[in-house]
Amino acid sequence: MIEETAPEAPGPVTADDLALTLRLATAALRGAPEDADWSRPAGALAWDCWATVEHLADDLLSYAAQLGPGAPPLDRYVPFLTVRHAPGAPNGFVHAERDAGPAGLLQVLEASGALMVAMARTAAPGTRAYHPWGVSDPAGFTAMSLVETLVHVHDVTQGLGLPWQPPAGPCRRTLARLFPDVPLGQGADPWQTLLWATGRAGTPGRPRRTDWRWYAEVPSAGR
Repeated sequence: MIEETAPEAPGPVTADDLALTLRLATAALRGAPEDADWSRPAGALAWDCWATVEHLADDLLSYAAQLGPGAPPLDRYVPFLTVRHAPGAPNGFVHAERDAGPAGLLQVLEASGALMVAMARTAAPGTRAYHPWGVSDPAGFTAMSLVETLVHVHDVTQGLGLPWQPPAGPCRRTLARLFPDVPLGQGADPWQTLLWATGRAGTPGRPRRTDWRWYAEVPSAGR
């Protein structure tokens, strides 16, 4: 069993947070039985479980790519050619060979995640790159990688009937970086709060969100 060793106190997200979360995520998804139907809807999403994992891998690799150029773009994504395999399917440039099965799909996820972790460890803190929800820095792209992993693995495990309970620390730090509009009250569960913040669950006194976003821009000194 993988245990969290990072401090629980709020603070900046780290490459270690992302590496830990990805290890836990792939371990959870590998728990699917051999006859699991990856064409089932991923939780409340319109996408199926397979396409959702591909989308997550695409997010991770595209975030790493945003930080990679010597002069990262500030007004657009790095212009990879993207493909939508079916109407309503995710539009992306990362796709897994179907013949490789779920094991191959999870290898694609691991490989994309490892590249983002490496970029989180090595990109200069002063690097800035485009995201439609705000020009961001390496810590911001790490936080975005975390929220994508946390919630899309939630979607897929719901579709496949698997347990998924990520550690509190990365959830808390992700909320602090990307969701300044979502206060984490005394005693509130960071994971359940993150699910509420991303429109995936209601919490006591707060109905499920139907419209939400995160804030990718680099926070000011006062935040």
